[in-house]
Amino acid sequence: MLQPRLLFQTYDGRIQDTAGQFLDVDKQSLAAGAGVVLSLDVVEARVRLLAARQRTDAAREASEAVRRTTALDALARYEDLVAAQGEVAIAREALAGAKALADAQATTLDPASYIPSRKLPTIAKAVNATCDAQDGVTDGVVNDPRRCPFDPATLLCKEGDSEACLTAPQVTALKGLYRGPHDSRGREIFPGYVPGAEEGRGGWGPWITGPEPGKSLLFAFGVGYFTNMVYEKADWNYKDANIEQALKAAEEKTAHKLDATDPNLTAFKARGGKLILYHGWNDPAISALNTIHYYDSVVSRLGRPETDAFVRLYMVPGMQHCGDGPGPNSFGQSGTAPSAESQRDAFVSLEQWVERGQAPSVIVATKFVDDDSAKGVKATRPLCPYPQTATYKGQGDPNDAGNFVCSPGK
Repeated sequence: MLQPRLLFQTYDGRIQDTAGQFLDVDKQSLAAGAGVVLSLDVVEARVRLLAARQRTDAAREASEAVRRTTALDALARYEDLVAAQGEVAIAREALAGAKALADAQATTLDPASYIPSRKLPTIAKAVNATCDAQDGVTDGVVNDPRRCPFDPATLLCKEGDSEACLTAPQVTALKGLYRGPHDSRGREIFPGYVPGAEEGRGGWGPWITGPEPGKSLLFAFGVGYFTNMVYEKADWNYKDANIEQALKAAEEKTAHKLDATDPNLTAFKARGGKLILYHGWNDPAISALNTIHYYDSVVSRLGRPETDAFVRLYMVPGMQHCGDGPGPNSFGQSGTAPSAESQRDAFVSLEQWVERGQAPSVIVATKFVDDDSAKGVKATRPLCPYPQTATYKGQGDPNDAGNFVCSPGK
């Protein structure tokens, strides 16, 4: 059964929050409403508090008391955070659950709509053929998928079904996965996935399509969420669910406990907090657009200069959920980095920001051969503070981050 909970994760030892309280946080995790995610240990959200170096005899606060705080309360109390995939500050469990439910219906209600995993390489190849070279480099990575005009209809089978094409129902299903669910008035409920990196170890196979209909991770999360947490009925049938009604029930039952969407981070900022958000553009578990929407809401609420004073967002081209994918995907986000230099380690960048007032700019991501550091470096690429994007200079080795510059986002 999927359990709602608030978990913390950091290094062993005691940490001190900005209120002066000391917490015993031995290897705990922090994620709001992510019980459905953390059960498979797919969240890499980490909290590092620089005040951990301060040792006093102050009384410890029991970790159970910490767990009872809401996600934003926890966020407001901490000096600094690196938030993985946006799951710390941007938990929208009801909406994400509705997205998973809509995807389950789109790909399984009509058996002909199901897209088997063996067709994912065909989809990924077609996406790259359309959009890979938009940034001037053909490397298997779509730099900004929002600009990718890939149309699934181009894969429509013309001479019978095969692994090299999609049937009409599959084309419709794929368009729905990219578009995301909308309500009866045409308003977006939760953003869809962006094109790119559909294949691979951390791609759509385990998360969206699964080995067979109804066997993907998101199917289990979505159906389990509504069955066990929203309706609490073992015989609840996702096939009969109305998305809008299910969303309404989820928001009434769980949103106040699980969602963390408030863009007003002034209390966190007032305590000296610094926040680095990152999200893989090709995350098959949570749409990367969700994190952008949240960041934009913070900017709208506080203004660009105010937000830039304590928040950075880094979008990672070609990275899937917390890692994997065809793009450079190692930059210290999981607690280890290719180098202890601040430019190559998100955590060190955060330290420099808090301790020395040096706001982070570019963070260099590394792609190892076969994602194995022992096999050496395949490529590096700069991660630019959103909304900037990395642009190839037009000359030099495209596998060298030094041959890219950050350009204004389009």
